Amino acid sequence: MRVPVSWLRDYVDLPADLDVVQLADKLTMLGLKLEALHAAGADVAGPLVVGRVVSFETEEHSNGKTVRWCQVDVGEPEPRGIVCGAANFSEGDLVVVSLPGGVLPGGFAITARNTYGHDSDGMICSAKELGLGDETAPHGSGGIIVLGVSGVRVGDDAVENLHLRDDVIEFEINPDRAYALSVRGIAREAATAYGLEFRDPAMTLPSAQAGEGHPVVVDDPGGCDVFVALVVDGFDPSCPTPRWLSRRVQLAGMRPISLAVDVTNYVMLELGQPIHGYDKAALQGAIGVRRARADEKLTTLDGVKRTLDPEDLLITDDRGPIGLAGVMGGQDTEMTETTSSVVIEAAHFDAVSIARCARRHKLPSEASKRFERGIDPTISLVAARRVADLLVTHGGGQIAETATMVGSPRRREPITTDAQLSSRVGGVAVSDEQALDALRAVGCDATLDGARLTVTPPAWRLDLTEPQDLTEEVLRIVGYDTIPSVLPAAPAGRGWTKRQRLRRRAGLALAAAGYVEALVYPFVGERDWTALGLSGNDVRRAALRLANPLSELEPLLRTTLLPGLLRTLARNVGRGQGDVGLFELGSVFLPGVAGRPKAPKLGVDRAPTHDELKQIEAALPDQPLHLGVVLTGARAAAGWWGPGRPASWADAVEACREVARALGLELTVEPAQHNPW
Repeated sequence: MRVPVSWLRDYVDLPADLDVVQLADKLTMLGLKLEALHAAGADVAGPLVVGRVVSFETEEHSNGKTVRWCQVDVGEPEPRGIVCGAANFSEGDLVVVSLPGGVLPGGFAITARNTYGHDSDGMICSAKELGLGDETAPHGSGGIIVLGVSGVRVGDDAVENLHLRDDVIEFEINPDRAYALSVRGIAREAATAYGLEFRDPAMTLPSAQAGEGHPVVVDDPGGCDVFVALVVDGFDPSCPTPRWLSRRVQLAGMRPISLAVDVTNYVMLELGQPIHGYDKAALQGAIGVRRARADEKLTTLDGVKRTLDPEDLLITDDRGPIGLAGVMGGQDTEMTETTSSVVIEAAHFDAVSIARCARRHKLPSEASKRFERGIDPTISLVAARRVADLLVTHGGGQIAETATMVGSPRRREPITTDAQLSSRVGGVAVSDEQALDALRAVGCDATLDGARLTVTPPAWRLDLTEPQDLTEEVLRIVGYDTIPSVLPAAPAGRGWTKRQRLRRRAGLALAAAGYVEALVYPFVGERDWTALGLSGNDVRRAALRLANPLSELEPLLRTTLLPGLLRTLARNVGRGQGDVGLFELGSVFLPGVAGRPKAPKLGVDRAPTHDELKQIEAALPDQPLHLGVVLTGARAAAGWWGPGRPASWADAVEACREVARALGLELTVEPAQHNPW
């Protein structure tokens, strides 16, 4: 997340002499991970002014190049003669001129020089030459920057006019800090860091009025609990994006495209609420929200025709799918250069549904990144109205009197905790009033009754769900640096447990016999059972499914060690290691019986009791420790001492005997049928 400091000042009265390094340090101490500091525009120096093209002559040269010999008024008694190769301006246009002595990005020094038979006394600049992006960006289509006439005078400082210089702080936002994926969230942290008042845009900006607008039908309230649709009619899509807005979008790491797109991106960056706009004329009937049906397809904005999964959450109209909710819109209803009526969507979608859809279709986006981490569900009306106001202000048109709002945000339940829990956990003295003030500083509604705190977390802090979370917030605000670095005293022990000693003996016995221990991920998929030749009713297929797997291909927990060991064996053989013997000592996971008790929630201020540990163990699936051995190639290598010997089933049996001897056990070997052998 890249945040221009000038944008933060809209919501926090930061010191005029602010040291951006100090600001970054303070935010780091509050738990935000600093990635980089950027001094935008610092590589532009010298005179950069607004000029007016008085006249020009078009000249064709023998090398095939066509140039213009321009007379440009830069606020001096006489116009300057400048050679320019661009052709996207007219007489009377305001342009950006770098005068001799100036330096552009890349260390490009501007001097008066003779070129194409003229003494060129400066340079008329394009967006790319000033580090403002490519030459197709707003205010410069395929050539130099042409400025509007409003509020701009010849000779003005173009650096200020173009908002070239700004300090930008870049953070890596952890998944539990979704609120910090917005300028609003970072500004709140900055206000807390300096003890200043925070002007919350969600409270100061006008909100759309809920009523009857464009029809919306939500068939899956579990996937979408809030949906707002607001209409803007008579919008002119050809209007340019104002320079201040496009520059902020660019400094935040996104490319300016058009007024409509830039405004939706701006509001997403500002408030953290992803926005999507539809061409109202292209919509047929009501906007709907539902899951995909069998064999449905959708062509997304990137031009790819996608086959939809029944778990995909869709935006639809009467024709069918028009977008992947929270991920990407569809091509049929996208806003174009002729769009004059826009339906603005601001919704709150289920985080898990959006995350899985984005991964399933390999479509990560700024919107899905925010939805899958969790956004403020109460801000949809404000965000929709904010987009509408910016569109009408800079593109004309009229906002509908009311917006359609389906659903309502869920209320946060209060959390009760001990006011002194932070002191006990952190080992630092935190008074009850300090804990109360810290929780209020992060937006919580908190009251103190004796030694008990009753706290209702704000809608945007979805990570605050239990007393331990509140403890972390209090210590974060008090300061991590105040927590003493004291190592706890090591309790007296008796060395390894019996289970640990037995495991150690088994591993050492196999290592001494020439086997190498493998550490394998415990995740498997249905394809592993098929590869092992397991029948449909084999008990090993009854595996536990992960709620959030690392890979959709391996969503199960293993019931046998063989799949991982065999994959590792195959990988070694594929890399030229033909004589391999591997073993693994690891847990397998068995579903066991239904109706297991629920695991208790443990505090962080004390060690769990014996009974609590027993309850946790009873709630977990059975996890017996298994030993697996696989081998291939030669068990005894060939050499001057004689021929080698290939591995056989007898070596597998001998491996078991080695372990048994180390553990003091006796084995009886009997023939048996055990799939896949």
